[in-house]
Amino acid sequence: MGGAEQNIYDNQKPSVSTVSWKTQNGTSLEKKNLQESHIPMVVSFVAPDGGSRAWLVLFCAFLCNGVIWGIINSYSVLQHEFYQNLAAKNDTQASSKAGKCFSLFSLQHEFYQNLAAKNDTQASSKAALVGSLAISATFMMSAVAGILTNLIGLRTTAFIGGALSCGGMFLSSFFTDNIAVLYFTYGIMCGIGCALVYTPSLAILGHYFTKYIGVANGIVASGSSVFTMVMPYVMGFFLNVAYLHGTLKLLAAILVSLMCCALVFKPLVKMPTDKKVTVMQASNFISLWKNKKYCLWAFLISISLFGYFVPYVHMSMFVEKHFVKGTDAKLPILCIGITSGLGRLIFGYIADKPKVDRILLQQVSFLVIGTLTMLLPSASSCYECLIAITLGMGLFDGCFISLLGPIAFDICGHECAAQAIGFLLGLCSIPLTTGPYVAGLLFDSVGNYNLALRLAGIPPIIGGIAMFSIRFIAAKDLRRNRAIKEDDRGNKEKLLSSESPEAHQTKDVTSSL
Repeated sequence: MGGAEQNIYDNQKPSVSTVSWKTQNGTSLEKKNLQESHIPMVVSFVAPDGGSRAWLVLFCAFLCNGVIWGIINSYSVLQHEFYQNLAAKNDTQASSKAGKCFSLFSLQHEFYQNLAAKNDTQASSKAALVGSLAISATFMMSAVAGILTNLIGLRTTAFIGGALSCGGMFLSSFFTDNIAVLYFTYGIMCGIGCALVYTPSLAILGHYFTKYIGVANGIVASGSSVFTMVMPYVMGFFLNVAYLHGTLKLLAAILVSLMCCALVFKPLVKMPTDKKVTVMQASNFISLWKNKKYCLWAFLISISLFGYFVPYVHMSMFVEKHFVKGTDAKLPILCIGITSGLGRLIFGYIADKPKVDRILLQQVSFLVIGTLTMLLPSASSCYECLIAITLGMGLFDGCFISLLGPIAFDICGHECAAQAIGFLLGLCSIPLTTGPYVAGLLFDSVGNYNLALRLAGIPPIIGGIAMFSIRFIAAKDLRRNRAIKEDDRGNKEKLLSSESPEAHQTKDVTSSL
C-alpha cells in the first residue's frame, strides 16, 4: 500500500495487560494496562493515492456509476412521446404524469405499447410508475446501503446489489406484458440493487485516495455523463434488433459487470471482528445524526434539489413548445451531459487544492444552477442562448456532483462516510421525485414552462445561500475545542504546581528503595 499506515485493531481478551503492534513503516507502538480491549486501537490511516490497485478500483467505480445512471438517468429523450400518448387520451395532467418517469428511456415506450395493445386505459400512467419506482428505490435505499456496508462490508454489499439489479432486469424480460410484475422486478429489484452498488462505489474511494480524492470522485462521477450520452443509442439499437424482451436480457448482461466490479472493492481499513465493536459500528448512524454540520448540509442539499432536476426532465418539451418544428430537442440535454462530465473532472481537481473550500464551491454551483434555470424562459426565442445556458448548467452540475463524496468524508470521516452518503441520497429521493412532477402540474395548468422554470430556480439559490450557516457551526465547534484544550492545559498546570516539595522528596526516596 505504498508505505501507508493502516488501522490495526486490538482483539485481545481483557486480561491482557500489555499490547504492542507495528505500523507498516516498522514503527513499534506499545500500550500498557489495557482495560477495555474491545475498543479498537487505531493508528492513523493514510490512503495510498495511487498504484495499480487504486486505479483499478477507480475504473470499476467509474464503470458502476456509468452503467447505473446510463440506464436510469435520461428520461427527457422520450418525454415528448409520453406526453403525446397521454394528450391523445385528453388527459388533463399529461405532462405531470409523463414527468413522473425518470428512467427506462426507450423501454418505457415499449411498456406503454404492450399495455395499450391490451386496451389498458391507464397504460401511460402505469408505465410511468415503473420508472418512478426505479429512481425512488435507488435513492431511498441508499441509506440502507450505507448501513449494510458497516454490517457486511463494502464488497459484499456491492456484490449483492449487482446480483439484485441483474436478476430484476432478467426477470423483467419474461413479464413485459405484466405491469404489476414489472413494478417489482424492474422498479423495486433493480432500484434497490443499483442503490446497493452506488453507495459502496463512492465510499471505497476514500480507502484508496486522500490527496486526490476530489479528482477520483470527479472521474467516477463523470461515468454517469459518459454513459448517459451513449446508452440511449445503445438501447435504441437493442430495441431494433432484439425487441423489448431481448433488450432487457442484454441489459441484464451489462449489469453483470456490477458484480465483477464489486469483487475489486476491497477496503484497506479492516473492520474489527469483536461483536461489541461490530455493534458499535452498526449503530454509527446514531452518532451521524448528532453531527450538526452533516445534518444541516444534508437538509440543505435536499432543499436545493426540489428544482434541480426539472430542466433535465422537461427540456425536450420546453424546446418543442417554444421553437420551430424540427429543432433538435436532444442537443440541450447532450450539452448538459458533456459539460457535466468536464465539470466533474475540473472541479474535482480544484477541490483537491489545500486552501480550497469545498462547501463554498458547492454553494457557488447551486447559485449558478438556480440562476441559469430561471433564465431558461428568457431563451425561449434564441436557441443559441439556450445552448449556452445548458452548457453552463452542465459545468456546475458536475461541480455539485463531484463534491458530494469529498464533503461527506470531510464532515463525517472514513468511519461514517458510507452511511453519510447513503442517508444523503435517501433524503434526495423526495425532492428529485416530486420536483419534476410539480413542474408538470404547473405546465398542465398554465400551458407553458415559464412559471415552472422560474420557480424551479429558487430552491437551489435558497440552499446555496443557506449553506453559509454551516460555517457558523464549524466556527462554534472550533471555539469549543480550543476552550477544552485550554482548560485541560490549565488543569495540568494546577496539578503540577499543587505538588509540594515534600511529595517530590517522598517519591524520590520511594524510587531509590
